[in-house]
Amino acid sequence: MSPDATAAAQEARFAADLTAALNHQPATVLLAVSGGPDSMAMLLLAAAAMPGRIRAATVDHRLRPEAAAEAAMVARLCETLGVPHATLVPPEPIAGSSIQARARTARYALLAEHARAIGAEAIATAHHVDDQAETFLMRAARGSGLSGLSGVRARTVIAGIAVVRPLLEWRRAELRAIVRRAEAPFVDDPANADPRHDRTRFRQLLDRNEWLDPPHLARAAALLAEADGDIRATVEWFWGERAQVDGDNVRLLAAGLPREVTRRLVRRAIGTVREAAGITTPPWSESAQIEALLDGLAEGRRATQAGVIGSARGDMWRFRPAPPRRTG
Repeated sequence: MSPDATAAAQEARFAADLTAALNHQPATVLLAVSGGPDSMAMLLLAAAAMPGRIRAATVDHRLRPEAAAEAAMVARLCETLGVPHATLVPPEPIAGSSIQARARTARYALLAEHARAIGAEAIATAHHVDDQAETFLMRAARGSGLSGLSGVRARTVIAGIAVVRPLLEWRRAELRAIVRRAEAPFVDDPANADPRHDRTRFRQLLDRNEWLDPPHLARAAALLAEADGDIRATVEWFWGERAQVDGDNVRLLAAGLPREVTRRLVRRAIGTVREAAGITTPPWSESAQIEALLDGLAEGRRATQAGVIGSARGDMWRFRPAPPRRTG
């Protein structure tokens, strides 16, 4: 196949993958382009496949001195391709513990705000097969449940806007080849080779062991995501049938439910109470460990988690804000 034919086939493939991720023909999509080979390949594919319907943005977290030059590099390529580009910077410095998680939160907040400002219906990121395989192994090693092992989703909502991953069936090597064929610039983030990061160690594990096949691992994650989606739909139905919400109080009929369904319903109850009561500390997430709470409620005991107290009266479980701790 000639280079032009290969490029045309890849552009058509990308357009089909993006349409599948969105469930419809895209109008305007914001590409998150860091300057790495994966996101630069996505930029090249999207610019060719859907001209006039894409915008690009690069987030400079102000964590590395090289980031400003990398953003400028992306801006220059976008100008060449006729793609509007913006460099986004957090309003305040990112600092404290778990700085990578904080940077991710700041990044998606900035991208979502910009997407809404320019009328983009979704944000597209360049996660691919190898990312998915690394994520699957990392989460399996941490003992993650079904939701965690489902890995990176083809479509999700972050910071109130749809986020799609049209490259989840593409390999890292073929994306890098696209960039090289176009003679486009790119940078390799030095953090990707830093063994202090979990992802780097799992990437090296995959590189050294060919029998750990990334497409098969990614396929396993996709199948688990499908099962997780079915369970989410089941939980949604049970929530409508069995949950009673009264302000910052939630009552849940817990009789006869599978453990996983109960686990998810209780997590949702806790999140509902926290949101209604304005509880922000301690931290909370939908993947939080709540096994002790479930065991306590099943035995008829009160238990507290994340600022919410749960109590059981027979099969009816009640969740409400925990009273403030006494001091002095």
